[in-house]
Amino acid sequence: MSLEVDVEHARGSFQLRARFTAAPGLTALFGRSGSGKTSIVDIVGGLIRPTRGKVIVDGQVLVDTERRVFVPAHRRRIGYVFQDSRLFPHLSVRHNLLYGRWFARGNGGAVADLGAVVDLLGIGHLLDRQPDSLSGGEKQRVAIGRALLARPLLVLMDEPLASLDEARRAEILPYIERLRDEAGVPILYVSHSVAEVARLATTVVIMAEGKVTAVGPVLDTLPLADANDGGSVLDATVSRHDEAFELSVLTTAAGELQVPRLGAPTGAHVRAYIRARDVMLSLRPPEDISALNVLGGRVASVTPISGAQADVRLDCNGALLMARLTIKSVERLALTPGRPVFAVIKSVSFERT
Repeated sequence: MSLEVDVEHARGSFQLRARFTAAPGLTALFGRSGSGKTSIVDIVGGLIRPTRGKVIVDGQVLVDTERRVFVPAHRRRIGYVFQDSRLFPHLSVRHNLLYGRWFARGNGGAVADLGAVVDLLGIGHLLDRQPDSLSGGEKQRVAIGRALLARPLLVLMDEPLASLDEARRAEILPYIERLRDEAGVPILYVSHSVAEVARLATTVVIMAEGKVTAVGPVLDTLPLADANDGGSVLDATVSRHDEAFELSVLTTAAGELQVPRLGAPTGAHVRAYIRARDVMLSLRPPEDISALNVLGGRVASVTPISGAQADVRLDCNGALLMARLTIKSVERLALTPGRPVFAVIKSVSFERT
């Protein structure tokens, strides 16, 4: 299933011009507040009629202003998961879920079997409980289940983890991964968390001031997300756990990384996000330092981003790594394309499973 969006819309002084095509999986809309992410979600969901454009989900035309097609929101078969779960407080978990199934019409869309959804989200033990007895993460899992039971062609998630603390976010992230990988329904996901997008996204759409500035696979596109806080995404595999020091050792194309102990089992695939400001460069192998992670590479490019700073892109055995340095440091180290360097990584960001 695919999603095609090509729309323009004016709201006061704000102008939205967005065009992208998303492959199956989870497509993340990423950008600062006010960049147009929620406007796109509302247009796809049928809550806003765009000034011009098209929205097509799995070949079904939901909006085509030229042909005067605008399918009403209640007929679009789109599941919506909000920041807050919006469960019915007077209904049990079971009946909140069954309310979603009431909207299922016809064939196709995501699986609408109650048992399959309950197993997918791990909420079988919650079925007889009331919403006010659930944690924030449990409520969101029920809300996702309710959306799936409506047999949607597409699920919209508008910052579904924004209201949760770190522990509850860690609780629900693996279930969103399962939804992405197993439910067979595309997801349009809004977030401003780089680590969250790095872990979940198949495709990233970067928004700025109402425009799409980049679209593509997460490894290639997320490093372009924010000129004020650039970074790199590395695909990694958990190779082993160092129980003595409560560390996990990750294998990446760039080399080995040691990070605080993960809950993921050996062999699990994870994505690590390394902020450019957390990378230092040395011309020689550093000695007697506290940082555990040092990767060798060569300078691929040097791009000034202001009068005082530059982004240095490194090729580390085919993997991209970016460091943000002062222009003075670039000149003092004589950093030019092809020069061998050692990257000292001060911290690695990711969401724990």
